[in-house]
Amino acid sequence: MNTIVAIVGRPNVGKSTLFNRLVQRREAIVDSVSGVTRDRHYGKSDWNGKEFSLIDTGGYVVGSDDVFEGEIRKQVVLALEECDIVIFVVDVTEGITPMDTAVAKLLRKAKKPVFLAVNKVDNAMRAADAVEFYNLGLGDYYTISSVNGSGTGELLDEVVKDMPMPEVFDENDKSRADDLPRFAVVGRPNAGKSSFINALIGKDRNIVTDVAGTTRDSIDTEYTRFGFKFNLVDTAGIRKKSKVSEDLEFYSVMRAVRAIEHCDVAILMIDATRGFEGQDQNIFWLAEKNKKGIVVLVNKWDLVDKETNTMKEFEAYVRKQMEPFTDVPIIFTSTVTKQRLLKAIETAVQVFENRKRRITTSKLNDTMLDIIQHYSPPAIKGKFVKIKYCMQLPTYTPQFAFFANLPQYVRDPYRRYLENKMREIYDFSGVPIVIYFRQK
Repeated sequence: MNTIVAIVGRPNVGKSTLFNRLVQRREAIVDSVSGVTRDRHYGKSDWNGKEFSLIDTGGYVVGSDDVFEGEIRKQVVLALEECDIVIFVVDVTEGITPMDTAVAKLLRKAKKPVFLAVNKVDNAMRAADAVEFYNLGLGDYYTISSVNGSGTGELLDEVVKDMPMPEVFDENDKSRADDLPRFAVVGRPNAGKSSFINALIGKDRNIVTDVAGTTRDSIDTEYTRFGFKFNLVDTAGIRKKSKVSEDLEFYSVMRAVRAIEHCDVAILMIDATRGFEGQDQNIFWLAEKNKKGIVVLVNKWDLVDKETNTMKEFEAYVRKQMEPFTDVPIIFTSTVTKQRLLKAIETAVQVFENRKRRITTSKLNDTMLDIIQHYSPPAIKGKFVKIKYCMQLPTYTPQFAFFANLPQYVRDPYRRYLENKMREIYDFSGVPIVIYFRQK
């Protein structure tokens, strides 16, 4: 399980720029609700060999500045409840604003580590100006420039210092083997997650209404039917409509991140009447980056008008959205008619087994070296890459190392070719595979 780091602060201080630098790609969901554009950023990052999930809590403006301040306050409160570490970003060019003071007051009350990042410090004069941020009462600060990256290394050194090191696979670890598998049901609000769990266990364990809402706690249900035994984690309980005042899309992302961090297999439920939307795509990407098993359930299939090839066309559309990781089971379900619910569970159990699969080094070399001999990596700049040996790494998820004379010349298309060949030979359906090329 990885640590969740939240980036908080008022708008226009450089949170998204810092986020994009840390995850080394541009990731954003953009929704328009009542004329308001909202950007939601979340992804994976790593530093000094330690991985963590990163969430940008960018706010949005509705009407006056007072309403705006209230919305930012809600965002920060929600982030504080879910995350483990906070990076509070402020702008050295504007100094301390009333909004900064309000956010700092909330952060001082939180029992979470807070790292104050003074952004836009790209010269010595601005570094001297940063001293005033001691007045926020959050202790030492870190001067950074999220545009050019200066200072971010020192900040991350401190952020990851107390994070746990990644676990190493141990076949003799009985305590881990005895743990029940955890299947997290994740997705957008109102996709039918609670109805799915209620239908499986045969009683109304979770509250279900037509109102999109959220619960404060993930609900664990032990499932012991039809020879299966595992924990189902629901992240979508509903509260009274009068209580739902938060930004639900943002809150659902926070719950999905936490559930994915804890699970072995993520069961991503999408609404067949709405399609595979941006939020679904990003939750899928999160599960893949966390190296979790994935099963996609297209729920409410009973509400879709069907023709001869409707299911095939919809499946092709979903796989197109998931590229390049398309080796994922897609099952069309209905929690109302109980259609294919048992098949969904059988598939999730199979994906869990696939994720644990270990391939002996001798067997892997016998099959893969023969494939490499028939189609070796293309020569680049007159350099010929020769791969002589491969092995599965001692990790809890499928990761492989291929040892070559010039690993730096192996390009992504060839990496994907090897991955596809491994998926043809060994059953890794629903499981992300990581392939490394190393100096022999």
